[in-house]
Amino acid sequence: MTLIDTIDLPLSAPVNLRDLGGIPVSGGSVRPGVAIRADDLSIVDLETASSLVADGLTTIIDLRSVDEVEFTGRGPIGSLPVTYHHVPFMASIGDAGAEIHDQTKYGSMYVRMLDAAAPRIVQALAIIAYAPGAVAFHCAAGQDRTGVLAASLLLALGAEPEAIVADYVRTGENSDAIMRRLEPTIGRLMAKFGLDLDEAARAATRSEFSPEPIRGLLAHLGAGGTDPLAALREAGLTDDLIARLKERAVA
Repeated sequence: MTLIDTIDLPLSAPVNLRDLGGIPVSGGSVRPGVAIRADDLSIVDLETASSLVADGLTTIIDLRSVDEVEFTGRGPIGSLPVTYHHVPFMASIGDAGAEIHDQTKYGSMYVRMLDAAAPRIVQALAIIAYAPGAVAFHCAAGQDRTGVLAASLLLALGAEPEAIVADYVRTGENSDAIMRRLEPTIGRLMAKFGLDLDEAARAATRSEFSPEPIRGLLAHLGAGGTDPLAALREAGLTDDLIARLKERAVA
């Protein structure tokens, strides 16, 4: 039994879900129906979950920490024929630290995340490369951990930095709705670690959603003209896997 069985946890449609289809990459654009990024799919209502599956969703990559997964379980979507992979990018949401209250510091958090989770990022890319249908990957907000994986996928497909930034900032349009949706779940867990969702919301929903965190990550990866995929290559990303991703995901 998870805590979702013992608390009143509202279920709802995702508010930060989007197909990466159409984003320009080397040789074309991302094929629709391959990679979908989202906010928390463990609290999705059954009607929405069923619609996603009917539209071709076959696989979920859950990037949340163990404590988040233990809190909600898989939710209604777990009753549907969808393959589930738990690939946590953080051991605990407490690892985010106080910088989660200041969006200007998210870039350094992303750098640390990519460096620490590089093997799991490669694992997630392999799942996307070989899954038979649409793959949805999500964390809680669909912004930070999800953003790092989306950036890694788009880099592997040969996207230019500004195309990656343009995808990232689209989350800003949804920030208010994201925070309202997360309050019953991530809000309670953040309090456990002395973090405040309201403060995080104010940091992430300023009048202008900042592109600088993802730009900072991309600058770090390409510093000095180095291969931006170098850290992922060291963690197991091969030319064959990149070729498979491009075969499956580029139209």
